[in-house]
Amino acid sequence: MYRQGDVLIVSLDESAVPAHLVDAPGEPRDGKGRMVLALGEVTGHAHAVQGPGRLMREAGAFGPMLLHLPEGGRVVHEEHAAIPLSKGWYRVVRQREYTPGAVRIVAD
Repeated sequence: MYRQGDVLIVSLDESAVPAHLVDAPGEPRDGKGRMVLALGEVTGHAHAVQGPGRLMREAGAFGPMLLHLPEGGRVVHEEHAAIPLSKGWYRVVRQREYTPGAVRIVAD
């Protein structure tokens, strides 16, 4: 299990990967060739993965984000140390916060 700021990355056994996955919405890579896991709305900084792989979701409107790294990779951010990841599957969880009347994804 790895945490970088408001992003939690949990290793998954391949047998736990859902059968029906779709590509995550948005651009698959940013202008630097990275897969963006979370973009800071205020700073413009990004929690992103460098390396070959795919960012997917379980089918459905609220399916969790899944990351497949066939050769491993690194999670990078402008204000945090890089985190090396081994090849395999990962679940990506965004930190949530409570505001009166709602629960929302934490804004950077």
